[in-house]
Amino acid sequence: MHNLLTVKETAKYLRIPLPTVYYLVQRGQLPAIQIGGRWRIKKDSLDKDVLKEDRAGQPTVLVVDDDESLQNLFRVFLKKIGFSRVVVGTVKEALAVLEKQRFDLLFLDLKLPDGPADDVYEAAKEMDPNLPVVVITGYPDSAMLNRILTKGPVTVLKKPLKIEQLKQTVRILGRREANKMAA
Repeated sequence: MHNLLTVKETAKYLRIPLPTVYYLVQRGQLPAIQIGGRWRIKKDSLDKDVLKEDRAGQPTVLVVDDDESLQNLFRVFLKKIGFSRVVVGTVKEALAVLEKQRFDLLFLDLKLPDGPADDVYEAAKEMDPNLPVVVITGYPDSAMLNRILTKGPVTVLKKPLKIEQLKQTVRILGRREANKMAA
């Protein structure tokens, strides 16, 4: 995506109504410039100032898995390495969280109780095409995994998960975030 967004693109990017974008621009609460009588919003300023993407805080991880023992494993592991985390168990919860917040990493179980995991994958990638996705599955040869793989690269971890696998994966995928925060 280019650096200058139209008001309409900004509304979609921030997931807020169009009139709200105009209101915020006119009150000087969104980083905008006027070109030829039309407002353009600076995407990198939005990310920095509004979405606080390059915050000095912790990388944020979304974990979508309905297995309670695995949820607990992620909570403990991610807290220990200093990552902020949101752990949910259904497609519906994941989609709701994705609408409200941006993430630096997504762990996604393929078998969810209320729908296909690729719905979560698609929603996450629509918001951030560069979001690293780690698929967790006990069924590495499933049709759903094949569908997701046709849409883009993912890392696949086979259940049962081992802490060492998680450490390795977070080290590799989280490096981008660590580098971003150090810059």
